[in-house]
Amino acid sequence: MCDGFRKGSVRASARTQSSICVGTSDTDWALFNASPDILAQIRAFPALQPARGIRDTGIRAVVLMDGQIDHTTGLLMLREGKPLPVWCTDMVCEDMTTGNPLFNILGHYCTVDWHRVPTAPDNAFRIEGIEGLSFTAVPLRSKAPPYSPHRNDPHEGDNIGMNITDTRSGRRAFYAPGLGEIEPHLVPFLEQADCVMVDGTFWTDDEMLRLGISQKRARDIGHLPQWGPGGMIEVLAGLRASRKILIHINNTNPILDEDSPQRAELARHGIEVAFDGMDIQL
Repeated sequence: MCDGFRKGSVRASARTQSSICVGTSDTDWALFNASPDILAQIRAFPALQPARGIRDTGIRAVVLMDGQIDHTTGLLMLREGKPLPVWCTDMVCEDMTTGNPLFNILGHYCTVDWHRVPTAPDNAFRIEGIEGLSFTAVPLRSKAPPYSPHRNDPHEGDNIGMNITDTRSGRRAFYAPGLGEIEPHLVPFLEQADCVMVDGTFWTDDEMLRLGISQKRARDIGHLPQWGPGGMIEVLAGLRASRKILIHINNTNPILDEDSPQRAELARHGIEVAFDGMDIQL
């Protein structure tokens, strides 16, 4: 897919790595995941640079959905300035101070102001500076990152989805960039959401096997493919959400080709493909 894009034989758009920011004002934002492309993403979104003072930032908090490299490396690019407010589960905090000790490294620069993300049922939390929004973490069954001390011993909190509620309107978004299984406790959050942004990594379970890239299937590494029985298309088809969006898309996935039959199949089901600069208003 990347080769075709570079040569002009595939009609597609270049994308940076998966990350979103949410807020109810023009100056205060919660950043979900800090990708290796964070500097380019900040430059492309001036609202994150309100310039109210020296080294100002509109990022009031960074929320980590897991401890994966593609969701945490950007923290190093945010090392200058005030202590960095980071929200994550106990398991992710453990990984960020052991197997991949980014929090320890940042301790020599801005330091990390860690806040625990609760994973107990019905345990919503608020983020200081992000007015009018309530957050509820939903534990997802998944493996910890390869560098984690408990890589082969999964714990609750290794990976989460997030329910985001506008407390004034009651409208909800559900965000889960890493989703390998539709567990029973997850269903109500999907059914009640007005917008879902969920794992779009792979089209088929054997995608990387067929391309000779890996010996692992999509589900083996914690991603629910779109196509096939029980796949993401089938899951999304039954939801009432007005916006159904795939995010966190691997460069092997043919849905990135805007002329592909797979992309047309998504359109038939009212499913969108996330792109850089996408603006969603609930």
